[in-house]
Amino acid sequence: MKTILLTGAAGFIGSHVADLLVGRGDRVVGLDNLNDYYDPARKRANLAEVAEVDEDDRFLFVRGDIRDRELLAKLFFEHTFDSIVHLAAMAGVRNSVENPHLYYDVNLTGTLNLLEEAKKHDVQMVFASTSSAYGRTEQIPFIETDHADRPLAPYPASKRSAELLGHSYHHLHGVKFTALRFFTVYGPRGRPDMMAYKVLDNIYTGRHVPLYNAGQMHRDWTYVTDIAQGIAAAVDHPCEYEVINLGRGEPILLADFVKMLEELAGQPSNLENRPMLAADVAYTYASIDKARELLSYDPKVTVEEGVKSFFDWYRQAVSSTQP
Repeated sequence: MKTILLTGAAGFIGSHVADLLVGRGDRVVGLDNLNDYYDPARKRANLAEVAEVDEDDRFLFVRGDIRDRELLAKLFFEHTFDSIVHLAAMAGVRNSVENPHLYYDVNLTGTLNLLEEAKKHDVQMVFASTSSAYGRTEQIPFIETDHADRPLAPYPASKRSAELLGHSYHHLHGVKFTALRFFTVYGPRGRPDMMAYKVLDNIYTGRHVPLYNAGQMHRDWTYVTDIAQGIAAAVDHPCEYEVINLGRGEPILLADFVKMLEELAGQPSNLENRPMLAADVAYTYASIDKARELLSYDPKVTVEEGVKSFFDWYRQAVSSTQP
């Protein structure tokens, strides 16, 4: 049994990671500030679902902020952690363009605070990074040896900066640090700002939703439980310092992804065609050879299965509660 500090525990990916870790017998201290980037009620619902899995009281939720150094010091004084799984962040490429100071304050300063505790207590860190760190790379599929030195917005720049900060703490202090670059994660408990969620919102509520470049963009859609499995594998296989892609390795056209949702809903969406944004890329495609080799990572859920699971969750958890 491991004791793990999980930041961002109430969020989309974090709550699935909590399910997995608690379900296999680990003890998890889940830290989240329940901010209002999207409705905190969604996050509380996620925590309620984690509680249903937690039959042996292995999950302790702490409401707090990774920028609060006194709180972090208190948690590390009270618990002996084996690992930090650091998922807390301000997310979203487009929103970061409007709020760059907040993104850097949370994503970089918060990571620095956790690295300081990792250094003091000799704890490994598994860090949630992003495929958008690659920017508009010409290396297809995206591979970890790419320099990734041309991010297109403050969000990926903050994540790439945190990767580099992790390297400096490994070099100077021996902190074990694994950065996992996620590729277009989707599934149940998804955030309202994510494309899959917005498409169904458009169909069921008429919410105005842009479809950039007429959906002619490929994304490496990766189901959330596969990502959670990859994170757990990184906990179990500590690396000295590594950057590792977690995707499915199967790019799907956004327009085709939208069509799958429309077919399940039994009606078309009414998305508004817009030009691709300067912070966007036309293609994401993960090489997952390194993840397979180091973490025995093996994504299981096909896009067709994942879309159906997400659709069923949305109908039950979201549309059934709407007036």
